[in-house]
Amino acid sequence: MPAAEQDAIIAALTPVIDGIAATLGSFCEAVIHDFRRPERSVVAIAGSVTGRGVGGSMSEIGMGVLARGDEARDELNYITRTRDGKMVKSSTMVLRDSTGSVFGALCVNLDITAVNQVHSVVGEIAGVTTPATTPPTTTFGDDIGSVVDAIVDSHQLRQNKPWADLSRDERLELFRGLHERGVFAVRGAASRIAARLGISRASAYNYLAEVRGGTDTTEGAQG
Repeated sequence: MPAAEQDAIIAALTPVIDGIAATLGSFCEAVIHDFRRPERSVVAIAGSVTGRGVGGSMSEIGMGVLARGDEARDELNYITRTRDGKMVKSSTMVLRDSTGSVFGALCVNLDITAVNQVHSVVGEIAGVTTPATTPPTTTFGDDIGSVVDAIVDSHQLRQNKPWADLSRDERLELFRGLHERGVFAVRGAASRIAARLGISRASAYNYLAEVRGGTDTTEGAQG
């Protein structure tokens, strides 16, 4: 059965992440995510870079991978910045069972803050400067709600308007963006988003249903 096979793959990878973290040292964290439980997807973790533990949540990057389903691809060597300013270089590798179904991910996170600082200092000494780029901020945490809030807030910042001033098309665009990033796969996300935006839960379900191309507003009501 797929579930048994998926469990076996996770069990086989658990000692692997211990080896990855031990090899790369204290600046490394290796994580196994189980997408079957997105609210607490971290099922194994070795090392400490993002401050999460077993039962913690996926980041915005993980939600994006989850949203793409079986079409998801590995995301390798991307750099993000934590909310406390830490620079993190990461790779997210999807886990598939024998049918090709994506059910999780193995992630490796490296804290490169010190390396980046040394690079800047050496560049200044050598008289070589490079254009400063600011990596996107990513929320890591044990509470999936904080990740959902961060995604909603980032969408609103891009709109640069409060919800009340958004046109209907802009509101649908916001919900479409949240849907594409996998936010609604999280139990309770619709209610949390409604509260964050100051709208009713029924309104949130209506917007979501329209984005999905249907009219059934009851889907996800268990959240």
